[in-house]
Amino acid sequence: MTAPLELAPLLVALERGGVVAIATESFFGLLADVGRTGALDRLVSLKPRGADKGMPLVLPERAAWNALVREIPPGATALADAFWPGGLSLALRAAPSLDGRVTLDGRVAVRVPGASPAARLVRAYGRPLTATSANVSGEPPATTPGAVLRSFPRAVEDGTLTVWRDGEAPGGAPSTMVVFDDGRVWIARDGAVSRELVAEVLEKAGVLLDESGPPR
Repeated sequence: MTAPLELAPLLVALERGGVVAIATESFFGLLADVGRTGALDRLVSLKPRGADKGMPLVLPERAAWNALVREIPPGATALADAFWPGGLSLALRAAPSLDGRVTLDGRVAVRVPGASPAARLVRAYGRPLTATSANVSGEPPATTPGAVLRSFPRAVEDGTLTVWRDGEAPGGAPSTMVVFDDGRVWIARDGAVSRELVAEVLEKAGVLLDESGPPR
């Protein structure tokens, strides 16, 4: 695939193990190659990962999830059929080879992103990328390049972070997060795809959405 000219410096940065900030369907995200240890080192130095946080991933195409997860339950396949590309993340048991810094409780959240600069970038790059929000923890999500620059000025100066500056992100709801584990399915985060639509698709696949949430 020939990448748009505007993405060329971002692709170079990713190939060199750098971090890129670019607009997703909602906010700016920090994208780094999940397969490069050095890239994840740089990302964690920018935005430390708390014990209660994972790093969701965006995929260039649906087939890419096969190498990232242990198994794909029928309910997850049904949701991907219905809502990918788009604002729905599926948290599944992570493959043993996956870097533990992108997982939470042994699961990794993946999605094929909907129409956005980030979607164009991951398709052009051809490998899974992180997509954690491009803001300092505790601050509002960034919708402009300027907000990202103000949050990470030193990383931009030293070349660790390359910022896409050709537009803004629209804001709005993040992706809905659906978790699959031990035969149970629940919504960990409400977002762009409604709870009702998720439940409807799962029911057609013979799977019930557990409204009680995660195990306690």
